[in-house]
Amino acid sequence: MKNLEIPALYDIFRTCSGVSTDSRKIEKGTMFFALKGENFNGNHFAVGALEQGASYAVVDDEEVYNANGHLHQQLLLVEDVLVALQQLARYNRLQFKIPVIGLTGTNGKTTTKELITAALSAKYRVVSTLGNLNNHIGVPLTLLRIGPDTQVAVIEMGASAPGEINLLSSLVCPSFGLVTNVGKAHLLGFGSFDGVKAAKGELYDNLVAHKKIAFVNVDNPHLLDMAHKRPNLHIVPYGIKNNCVRIIKENNGSPFLKITVPNPCIEAASVGEPMEVTIQTRLIGDYNTDNVLAALCISTYFDVPTVQAVAAIEAYQPSNNRSQMTRTEHNTLIIDAYNANPTSMAASLENFRGIKAEKKVLVLGDMLELGADSLKEHSTIVELALSLNAEKVLFVGGEFKAAVAQLDKDGGFDGRRVSLFEDSVALRDWLVQNGVQGATILIKGSRGTRLERIFDVL
Repeated sequence: MKNLEIPALYDIFRTCSGVSTDSRKIEKGTMFFALKGENFNGNHFAVGALEQGASYAVVDDEEVYNANGHLHQQLLLVEDVLVALQQLARYNRLQFKIPVIGLTGTNGKTTTKELITAALSAKYRVVSTLGNLNNHIGVPLTLLRIGPDTQVAVIEMGASAPGEINLLSSLVCPSFGLVTNVGKAHLLGFGSFDGVKAAKGELYDNLVAHKKIAFVNVDNPHLLDMAHKRPNLHIVPYGIKNNCVRIIKENNGSPFLKITVPNPCIEAASVGEPMEVTIQTRLIGDYNTDNVLAALCISTYFDVPTVQAVAAIEAYQPSNNRSQMTRTEHNTLIIDAYNANPTSMAASLENFRGIKAEKKVLVLGDMLELGADSLKEHSTIVELALSLNAEKVLFVGGEFKAAVAQLDKDGGFDGRRVSLFEDSVALRDWLVQNGVQGATILIKGSRGTRLERIFDVL
């Protein structure tokens, strides 16, 4: 049988209730895509997916297809399942003449995406990336959720190597774009900080090529430089200085971000709205100011009433270990442990420095995928962490262990203040025995260090 072409596959897709790539989580009426990975081959689960209620299964293994002739009306043969999923998603996106906002960046992608979604949802029906499904599989799954009722789409795009944003942009076909920031992350894949800027800049390149619009934080010198190097890039500016933003520090030492900003509504005076808007967020960290401003800039561009946009931003509650504050029976936890790189780690530490607390403790896990720069970057963070004068500094992982050894060849570290742990399991065991009480604790590390293992003993 000749492999199915995308337009024909799309006609079948429109009869389905959705798509699935996990044969263990099949919902009735979905189209199953038999993806392959290092340790699995979805083709082997295609028949099972149909038996569990999928209407169709997309496969690229001719042996599986030929061996199940009685299911040929439900088995759809393509040359490559992943490519078919991606091209089907692009085809679906192009059926709808709606604003599609593509966003990427080193830090803050998911939080910014959630804030933008919240603000736009005050006026529009929005489809946006669920969680952080922002890779070559997650992006297509989001695009396939766009339907006739969708008025705006917000698509998060992640990358750890050159060319990945270019690929994802070719699928998303963004009519608007946003790079949250650029920092020292995935250096193993990008090669250098310049490599990071080049990779994230692939989104700007796509916007230039198609004469689309970028929302640019013009107070960020790296982003401004990237925009200037693309003189044909049409930008809508925002930024702390650009928007005359004031960050308000409460006398009670509240760690939650609170800002005031001139009312972005141009007609504020004539319609009786206040000339200045105060936004009390539920986000920890001044570094989230840029994320809030991005959402406010975009919602203003799309004519969402300021009062409604601000209310949506204020109501947003972070989750999944991002910029969260949790009060337990014994301590106050500031959790930012979904991921970490030198840029976000330094920002978290500097923000923690400004938080008022009688007793502070740092729990810092390794920053992964830094390649040859790892020792240098971890050493810098160790020095910064020690400058905060926290009562305890608990480092987790071999990268921090190596950095401490490099910085203290003579054994001058005070063992009563600094402790090293091989992994989060070892730290958890130590906490069970020693305990920490009455402290404000910053927990920050790369996802691979699994710092969530310690939450329940703090």
